[in-house]
Amino acid sequence: MTQWVEALRRSIARRRRATTKRGPADWRVVFRRRVILVSIALGAWVLGIEARLATLQIFEHADYVARAEKQHLRTIDAPAKRGDIIDRNGRVLATSADADTIYAVPSEIAEPDAVAAKLCTALADCNSRDRQALAERLRHRGPFAYVRRQASPDQRRHVENLNLDGIGFVKESRRFYPNKELASHLLGYVGIDNIGLAGLEAAYDAEIRGESGSVLVQTDARRHAFSRFERPPTAGSTVELTIDEYLQHVAERELHAGVVENHAAGGAAIVLDPHSGEILAMANEPTFNPNVYREFDDRDRRNRAVQDLYEPGSTFKVVTASAAIEEGVLPLSSLIDTNPGQIRFSSTDVVREDAGRNYGVLSFTDVIVKSSNIGAIKIGLRIGTQRLSRYVERFGFGHPVSTDFPGENPGIVWDAAKWTERALASVSMGYQVGVTPLQMVSAVGSIANGGELVEPRVIRAIYRNNGRQEVKPRVLRRTVSPDTISALTAIMEGVVERGTGKRAQIPGYSIAGKTGTAAKLVGGHYSKSDYNASFVGFIPARNPVVSIIVVVDSPHGTAGFHGGSVSAPIFKRIAEATVHYLGVPRTIDPEPPVVVAAAGTDTPPSVLETPVVTFVAEADPGTLPDLRGASAREAVTRLARLGLGASMSGDGFVVSQEPAPGAPLDAIRVCRLVLDRSWRPFAGGFGP
Repeated sequence: MTQWVEALRRSIARRRRATTKRGPADWRVVFRRRVILVSIALGAWVLGIEARLATLQIFEHADYVARAEKQHLRTIDAPAKRGDIIDRNGRVLATSADADTIYAVPSEIAEPDAVAAKLCTALADCNSRDRQALAERLRHRGPFAYVRRQASPDQRRHVENLNLDGIGFVKESRRFYPNKELASHLLGYVGIDNIGLAGLEAAYDAEIRGESGSVLVQTDARRHAFSRFERPPTAGSTVELTIDEYLQHVAERELHAGVVENHAAGGAAIVLDPHSGEILAMANEPTFNPNVYREFDDRDRRNRAVQDLYEPGSTFKVVTASAAIEEGVLPLSSLIDTNPGQIRFSSTDVVREDAGRNYGVLSFTDVIVKSSNIGAIKIGLRIGTQRLSRYVERFGFGHPVSTDFPGENPGIVWDAAKWTERALASVSMGYQVGVTPLQMVSAVGSIANGGELVEPRVIRAIYRNNGRQEVKPRVLRRTVSPDTISALTAIMEGVVERGTGKRAQIPGYSIAGKTGTAAKLVGGHYSKSDYNASFVGFIPARNPVVSIIVVVDSPHGTAGFHGGSVSAPIFKRIAEATVHYLGVPRTIDPEPPVVVAAAGTDTPPSVLETPVVTFVAEADPGTLPDLRGASAREAVTRLARLGLGASMSGDGFVVSQEPAPGAPLDAIRVCRLVLDRSWRPFAGGFGP
């Protein structure tokens, strides 16, 4: 201890001696140094603050403003009201109605669990999991949370009666299909966010949806909402379809009855106007209700008419026959030996007639009328791979045929370079090629309209910008010549009159058609029990108004599994209702028409003298003839020989035409004819 005290004394003495040696001004140096150090420290502090302020106010300004707005502003999308979808006569197939959406402002809710329990009781359809999820959403102290979207009127009323703080209501648009299942596969359906998910609702979503609005909710520092601003949405465009609501109902009704009667897995039917390509009806079975689409599985919601592939079987023989006639491979008078009812390609590969039949020697016509597989194969082998494949493509197979169906299956057609002789034989009789019902009815429609492949369509017009914008028919290409069409139509008439399609006959009407029966490929092998039965045709045969196809999947009823016994009767019922609805006059034993005089006659001939008198004036080469006074059948035949189509209205005899007689043929594709049975004199002849 004594040593430590002595050391301290010596240290103090040294400091005193050092201080005594310094001058009187040395304290200023020390002070200056200290001031400089403090100044540097203060300067660094000020510069740091300035740098931070610059960073916050300049470089990170936008980020912090966005964060502040996110904390105090919430923008909610207000979906637009979707435009209506209507049929060709203005009947509503799909529309939108206002629905109440219940929302919450969680920052204004003091007891989330209790409020969630009360809300679930009022909604009446909550389970324990729903209540827990709602309570969790209410615990997040944000400015907005959904309670129930598109609630029913009763649910809104019950929640409103609770008079809870932080609970509000906003109007949303809800899609509604007044006819339930009618045309459901064609129309599709809409999700809860007002976005089309399938069918035309998805394909034309941009047109139908409209422009969304918004709801702006502002909150204070404590996240209490104090204002709400709405920007109303803009409604979408109305879409007018080619569909006729009544014909759609008929097609669905008869298809359903046929599927049930034949204990089938499903089916599809299409009614098509072959001249314009307008689809008047498209039915699928099984079906679904788009108002509650979640209650149905994918199988029910699938549009078989445009998405499902099948091997067409004998209906495809019309393509084989068209190629043979057009290319002049075989004259119609040719005889084809189908003995002994089979054809062998190898020791294990043998193709036989259906049910082991042997038709013997058949005419070219009867090969199609009796639907001989061996005859079709021999015709196909004469045509050859290159030529037949060209006609397969020309009739629209292997590619989508309509832009109105983005989900359309293009089909399966092998590259011609890979066709073997066996493949050629298979395609000739409708195997080893995958088609859709839409492709098949479109191909036969080109036969019905005189040889033009017209794009099938379901959109007739779109109402936008306060105007109606009509969709025009689109001719894709010519398939075969009018002469080939005439010969093929006669053959297809024979199929219905005395061949495999007798059960499609309708008293008073001529029908051209073709049956088809094809075994389904199951597990890599053709099934012995599951078949696709089909019938495709047009009515009337010589002045077609509609083309119709019926495809039935896996029939197992007492009628069997052939197209002639399963699908032809369904075709008959649909076609019969269609011609009666459209007012198509009988073509067999029609009612006696009023006599029509030729142009240039001053006095009409007496009905008592001549039951029917028609004259058609000859025209200069390259010009349209005067068809006034001709029967419908005669006028269409004349136009077909000139490579022109016919658009007709009325019934009886031609009373006017457009373009006028003498118009150059180069500028004409379709001649519009007006028919009537009552006449009155006009200058130079007789008119309506």
